[in-house]
Amino acid sequence: MSFDQRREYLFVYSVKDANPNGDPLNANHPRFDEDSRQILVSDVRVKRTVRDQWLREGQDVFVDGETKTLKSRVEELKAKLNVKTGREALAQCIDTRLFGVTFALGSESFSWTGPVQFKWGRSLHQATVQMIQGTAAFATKETSEQRSFRNEYIVPFVLIADYAIANQHASQTTGATDEDLEALFSALWRGTANLITRSKVGHMPRFLLEVRYNEGFDGITGALDEKIALTDKAGNAFSPNDQLALRSCGEVLLNVQMLAESVARLAQDITSVRVVTDPDLEVVGLDIMKSALGERFKLEAR
Repeated sequence: MSFDQRREYLFVYSVKDANPNGDPLNANHPRFDEDSRQILVSDVRVKRTVRDQWLREGQDVFVDGETKTLKSRVEELKAKLNVKTGREALAQCIDTRLFGVTFALGSESFSWTGPVQFKWGRSLHQATVQMIQGTAAFATKETSEQRSFRNEYIVPFVLIADYAIANQHASQTTGATDEDLEALFSALWRGTANLITRSKVGHMPRFLLEVRYNEGFDGITGALDEKIALTDKAGNAFSPNDQLALRSCGEVLLNVQMLAESVARLAQDITSVRVVTDPDLEVVGLDIMKSALGERFKLEAR
């Protein structure tokens, strides 16, 4: 049964000495806002993190990351799931139920708007990008006495915030369920911790919040990622140079007071708020939500 209660999500994670999201059209340079000096992460990158975790858990997904044609992938799913049509196959895939799909193959075509939509993630502070040069494993020519060089980009440290909303109306088309949203919540945290490829090791989940609204509520708190801020340990704003020099969560406070006040104003429309925190990131302002929501507020440290 499709879910019938709207959700909003805020996810904050750190990246250290790695590339959060390389741009293939720019030599894999980390996506970057040159005016604000913020690191950017596309919604596609976050969805890939989540899908990879679902694959580890044995969930059926449509986009499995392998290089293959649409036809071959659909035929694989039809055989595995014992169904006859692409629509039937994709209805059993958690990623298409939550993120949607546009499908056209042979005489069959349809389009589902995903109930879950992510914004582009942005860093909570200015950050630097460094190019690192290293030595490749092999020479480029048989006659060469030296191995070739390789270049890669890393970000020394960054805290990135991402916002998402789950729209109960779109779930009526895709069939996304409450269980699917539980799997999304878990995969955001666990999937980020499991980014242990060479280019992605250094990612760590730090803060995850879910606001679940009462059935029939069609509003939003909105832009949760714009209602939080980083400060120093004394609560003071960082200068631009200080932001660029940040290298660990131990140097900052995550202030969620504005977010908490916004959520508290909608307390009568909220079923529950869940928060998962990492002990290495100090968060201030959650007491406002706890006071407004009482037992409807759940806090878990991991």
